[in-house]
Amino acid sequence: MTSAGTSFAIGSIFSGVTYATLAQLLGGTGIVPVAGAIAVAGLAPLLLSARIFPARPSSVQFETAQRLVALDQHAMVNIVDKNNILTEVNQQFLDLTGYAREDVIGKPVAVLYDDNSKSLALDIRGHLARGETWQGETPLRHADGSMFYTQATIMPLYDEQGNWSGSISARTDVTHTNELVAQRDTAQTLHELRDDIWIVDARSEQLVYMNKAAKSRFGWRPEDIAGKFAKDIGEAAEGSMILEACRNLIEKGESFSSFEMTYLGLPFQISVKYLADRNRSGRFLVLLCDISEQVEQERRKSEFISTVSHELRSPLTAIKGSMGLLLSNAVGELPSKAHELLEIAHRNADRLVLIINDILDLEKISSGNMDFDSQAVDICALVRESNAANALIQNRFSLDVQTTGIGTPIILHTDPDRIIQVLNNFLSNACKFSKPSGRIEIAVADTDDHVRVSVKDEGAGIPIEDQQKVFARFADMANSDRSKKGGTGLGLSICKAIIDGLGGTIGFDTQEGIGTTFYFVLPKNAEETRAAPSGDGLAQVS
Repeated sequence: MTSAGTSFAIGSIFSGVTYATLAQLLGGTGIVPVAGAIAVAGLAPLLLSARIFPARPSSVQFETAQRLVALDQHAMVNIVDKNNILTEVNQQFLDLTGYAREDVIGKPVAVLYDDNSKSLALDIRGHLARGETWQGETPLRHADGSMFYTQATIMPLYDEQGNWSGSISARTDVTHTNELVAQRDTAQTLHELRDDIWIVDARSEQLVYMNKAAKSRFGWRPEDIAGKFAKDIGEAAEGSMILEACRNLIEKGESFSSFEMTYLGLPFQISVKYLADRNRSGRFLVLLCDISEQVEQERRKSEFISTVSHELRSPLTAIKGSMGLLLSNAVGELPSKAHELLEIAHRNADRLVLIINDILDLEKISSGNMDFDSQAVDICALVRESNAANALIQNRFSLDVQTTGIGTPIILHTDPDRIIQVLNNFLSNACKFSKPSGRIEIAVADTDDHVRVSVKDEGAGIPIEDQQKVFARFADMANSDRSKKGGTGLGLSICKAIIDGLGGTIGFDTQEGIGTTFYFVLPKNAEETRAAPSGDGLAQVS
């Protein structure tokens, strides 16, 4: 209510007002119940401005008038005509919504609702049209576009003939109440989670909160958290790693990190989230997920895959060798049709052996047991050997393979068998994805400290959306077409693990419609070679 309206209302208290008069003005005796004190409060500014009150109030009338003024000061009140046009609002409404009076008067009430609430507005209008009062929670829009929530009582209004003429609404802002309820529910949910949750003050590094699971892990009672700091939790070395991860987020300007570590004798996936506040301090939300069951399942799966693969490789090798003897006419010349079918079987046996070898390599990588036999080798000789080994597939597609930089020996310490494995994968992919009669270039570049080996094709290139998963396991890219081109989707991920383990780097350059160049760079200094990575690290592109 404006200051003028307030002074006029106070004056009206001494002018006297009867509920009967107000009820009559609202559409006739008995149409609006006394429970509509809210409605009466909303109409008070209009009635007061009409100067329709008796000269002297009774004590009941005086008390009623005071109630109306108090309610008008407390609640948001607005009146809408039968065409859903806002015709009156009180000052409390303007203060809470941020609108100016001229911004809403004469405007559709729909301006207060967002698109998701239009169905609610229609439901309310349906109740009013039937002469029913509607009560419930309504989301409304501030003048700045943000949303807030009100508990509303909305009543129909009638003219002197008893016809529905609009509605009056009294609302209370319950946004803060809803937030408190949501916070309480969230806290209860966090408390009952199986994972450990810590909340650490970023400035003091003091423990602010620990859920039930976290406290149980340390055998603490609810009150034992008081005065505890992050550095006090668990064994010193392990706890300091978690605290260091928290500090690093602020130092690096990041908000989230995740890592695995052994903590209190168990494997955990640990996630740290920095929650900043307005005071440039904030809190760390630390989530510790016990992955003991997952680790055990992975171990059993790896053991199973390794056992099955080893058991399959021996008989497959024997089958492949026998078919090779038959194809070489060791037992006599075969009919052409039999020879053709045997060739198909022999090629598929080759493919099965390659798949088994890839699976075994993958198991070694996952367990961190990939071994390397480092020795002094001529990288150029390895390139020539791999090129010769892929001559058959090159001839099948009529490809022109050019080599550069292999005329002079380049000696470095590395594992020759693993390098051959990487080169064979690069060349095999280049042949499969090249256009018929296309060109492939194998290049070796010698620098003072490193050697770079690359294989370039003139294929379709790698689509932008697929480039991030090139070195991922079982990468399924748009142009891979494994059913026709073959492959397990493991080759490049294994290549990455091998080159990482030899202390080098691996990568690619590609352009759609032009082609792709895969390359690796190895150090000449044997001391730079490091142990092979373990786990899923090979799923990341260099």
